[in-house]
Amino acid sequence: MRTGIRWLSRIVFLLVLLAACGTFIPRPLIAPVKASSAALAHRILLLSGPIHTDIAIPLDAETRAAFSFLDDTGFPLGHPNAEWLIIGWGGRAFYLETPTWAELKPLPVLRALTIDRAVLHLDLAGPITEPQPTVTAFDVRDDQLAQLRDFISQSFVRDAGAVVPIPDAGYGEIDRFFEARGYFNALFGCNTWTAAALRSAGLRTGLWNPLPQALRLSVAVYN
Repeated sequence: MRTGIRWLSRIVFLLVLLAACGTFIPRPLIAPVKASSAALAHRILLLSGPIHTDIAIPLDAETRAAFSFLDDTGFPLGHPNAEWLIIGWGGRAFYLETPTWAELKPLPVLRALTIDRAVLHLDLAGPITEPQPTVTAFDVRDDQLAQLRDFISQSFVRDAGAVVPIPDAGYGEIDRFFEARGYFNALFGCNTWTAAALRSAGLRTGLWNPLPQALRLSVAVYN
């Protein structure tokens, strides 16, 4: 019994140490050269929940053009009241079957702790209030936003060039789920995908950020 407790304590200590190193060791290690603040023409948002993060990008003409491949899927990209496109990546079972904590089930949790196929969740939003604790904003250049849009676009699974929507999957009337590239697990999940997306836009994150709190702290320290 004592041996088991000691091993459990060591595992917990190791995970805490790895999380701390992952937060405070920057990625990339060397800070990129900063451009003039006058060139920072676009705002992107990191949206944080207790265990999950999303990215919001401005739904301007360039974004609508970049994601025009969604027009044939039923996703209302041209909604007249939408100002933000919100994107999240996660495990298929947990994402699809747990719209609220009240609907938490054992099997999706088990899949999230092991390995699961990935999906993308897309939603639209009107004005988003700033500042607030769950919203972190960054100003980026034209080319950085283009690189972020490309990273997101490349995260979709494609069949004969077309993205693959998941039938009858969504939390409301507007949002949609799509098949995504990659596999989800507890160590490399939704927040590590979000961190990679932010890095594609020229931002710095921690080396490994499996939790929203670690990701928020690392981007606050290094950007």
